[in-house]
Amino acid sequence: MIETKLSVNLNKVALLRNQRDVGYPSVVEMARLVVAAGAHGLTVHPRPDERHIRRSDVPALAALIASELPDGVEFNIEGYPTPDFIALVQETRPDQVTLVPDAPDQRTSDHGWDLVGQKRLLREVITDLKSSGARVCLFMDPEPGEMAKAAGAGADRVELYTGPYAQAFETSDAALLLQRYAEAAAAAAAAGLGVNAGHDLSLDNLPAFRRALPMLAEVSIGHAITADALRIGFAAAVEAYLRALRPLSIELG
Repeated sequence: MIETKLSVNLNKVALLRNQRDVGYPSVVEMARLVVAAGAHGLTVHPRPDERHIRRSDVPALAALIASELPDGVEFNIEGYPTPDFIALVQETRPDQVTLVPDAPDQRTSDHGWDLVGQKRLLREVITDLKSSGARVCLFMDPEPGEMAKAAGAGADRVELYTGPYAQAFETSDAALLLQRYAEAAAAAAAAGLGVNAGHDLSLDNLPAFRRALPMLAEVSIGHAITADALRIGFAAAVEAYLRALRPLSIELG
């Protein structure tokens, strides 16, 4: 098995900050903290309404990574490829761009790309984004037959949407659904794609998911890790998720 990297999504830190006009908690300070605790990367998903991550946060985090953080810490920007989003990527030059098919007012990402209807758009956007040096990842449902299409659109990786798995965890449907994720990941790898995953992964459901996908390159986790940080602290939460990513670990909380 390869090492699965942990990218901490800072959106919920920004959401809390935005509730008061006092400037804290600081997204940049939390970025320093989670990397010091062992996180391999930072993720943000700037939305047009700036309800959590603001546009101004993105260059601030890019500058932090470039000037202070250890080599190898990656910056992942998620979002729908509007002209403003593409311009932000070209300005900040992240290591990875994860494209999601979200409507502007969507509460959270809840489905993958339709590669039949949007392949032409994605192919053009991916070409533009790669010119900035970014690796491009497509947010996808766990459909094995769609993985080759993602590769055909020019993607480097797919991020498997894990919301359905999280909802089914500890039900009778979980094993069959997990098998489908494993098949989708295998199909992605066969098509030459790297495999990421994210959405509602937690200390409870992450170990089984990791064991089922030996090729898993990265997970992006924000909501659950922030909730756990309220209980045990952010550094301890990062360390707990890193343990949960070790294939034979049992997370005791």
